[in-house]
Amino acid sequence: MNSAVTRLEDYDTEQRFQATVVSSERITPEEAPEVRELTLDIQKAGFDLELGQSVGVLAPGDEAFGQKHHFRLYSVADLPERGDSGLPRIKIAVRRCSYVDKYSGEEYPGVASNYLCDRVAGDTITMSGPYGLAFEVPEEMDANLILIGTGTGIAPFRAFVKHLHQNVPEWKGTITLFYGARSGLELLYMNDKRDDFSQYYDRETFQAFKALSPRPSWAAPIDWDAALSERGAELWGLLEQPNTYVYIAGLEKMRAELDAAFTEIAGSQQKWARRKAELTAGGRWVELLY
Repeated sequence: MNSAVTRLEDYDTEQRFQATVVSSERITPEEAPEVRELTLDIQKAGFDLELGQSVGVLAPGDEAFGQKHHFRLYSVADLPERGDSGLPRIKIAVRRCSYVDKYSGEEYPGVASNYLCDRVAGDTITMSGPYGLAFEVPEEMDANLILIGTGTGIAPFRAFVKHLHQNVPEWKGTITLFYGARSGLELLYMNDKRDDFSQYYDRETFQAFKALSPRPSWAAPIDWDAALSERGAELWGLLEQPNTYVYIAGLEKMRAELDAAFTEIAGSQQKWARRKAELTAGGRWVELLY
């Protein structure tokens, strides 16, 4: 695996390329926050992407503040393919965001997310990458995979699960997916508009569980304690096996939330710290957090 970078300013964006927007489709209901899936043709013949990696987007910055570009990362949401032109084609999931200035209290649109959500077919985007650790298929074809994601962090898992079931016929392992969101309306690829994961629900080796906020209108945190603790004995049994891998994707605050939930399952902070250290040292605990 290649090494991870955690700060946006540390990413190398010198090697840039252009991507053409093929399509932009809203994948959440109208009453939910807007998330769009952009299909992009990469204008770089040698573009090489591994499952779980992200791409960089350099949106136009505010030159009044000396910012030529505004750099952000986005996970690839499907298996790479070839477009009609023969060039690499990828999909990314983008949530239209805004933020509140902590000093003035004013709300401003997120630069990169709004720029991307406003693109239409034929537009070009400046990009860089790919970056980050890849979600590797374990060498053991009977391994246990525990996948935990929030928000658009589900995007790399969508591609990963699809790859396992379409391209790895010898795969016999189990997959347990936990997907966190504030409400059911914010679940991507698991909602009434688009439910890609439903095609795997009837498989004996695939389980998907939702972790939702108990008070979504109050922006309460996702209830990982309830979602994970409800299956605590099963999860701990998996974590004790040498062929179990845990892959995590989403916001950085997940790290502390999941540590608290797994500490409860383990019974003590020391016991969980030892188990997590063992998983990490063995390359069986991989985090893609931003």
